[in-house]
Amino acid sequence: MHTLALNVLDPHSLLATFGPLGVAVVLFAETGLLIGFFLPGDSLLFTAGLLCATSAGTTLHLSLPWVLVAAAVGALLGAQAGYLIGRKAGPALLDRPDRPRLHAATQRAREALENYGVGKAVVLARFIPLVRTVLNPLAGALGVPTKAFTLWQVFGGLVWSLGVTLAGYLLGSQIPSIDTYLLPIIAVIVLLSLIPVARELLRARRQGKGTPRP
Repeated sequence: MHTLALNVLDPHSLLATFGPLGVAVVLFAETGLLIGFFLPGDSLLFTAGLLCATSAGTTLHLSLPWVLVAAAVGALLGAQAGYLIGRKAGPALLDRPDRPRLHAATQRAREALENYGVGKAVVLARFIPLVRTVLNPLAGALGVPTKAFTLWQVFGGLVWSLGVTLAGYLLGSQIPSIDTYLLPIIAVIVLLSLIPVARELLRARRQGKGTPRP
């Protein structure tokens, strides 16, 4: 019954159904597979951290060590898988003007690689929804050296996955009975995580209007 009621866009629903395993699977899909661009990576990590701070007798309590391991594994394996897919499939994989959100994110990721270089772009992309989905296969498609990509994606992946989870845990540790306020907190987190997505869509729309017609 829980599986049938699963909402993949709701961090609490994912965690209640799959626990730490859900963290690993979602992060792998979001950072390694283009079909996972809509998944709630940031809000899932933060919510998992909050739930690690709840008392063991509450409805939903997660183990912090297991969540941290799952987050790191999903983030690192996902990014490396995305890179390898990009190397094999080539640039055509991301040349999808029929999908505006992915197309805009691809342009942003390409600009980041050109402006900041591999290291900074790979690390910064971890904190930008959509961009972190496409930058890994884009790096592979553009022939970024495997050693350089792996080094920076591991560094960025650990900072992002562990940092956001621990931030949620620290907040939960400071608020007594955090589970009482869980739903409004999750709602705020989801809204905040959608801000970069909205900015990407707005940016893509403005660029589209500014493109001269043939």
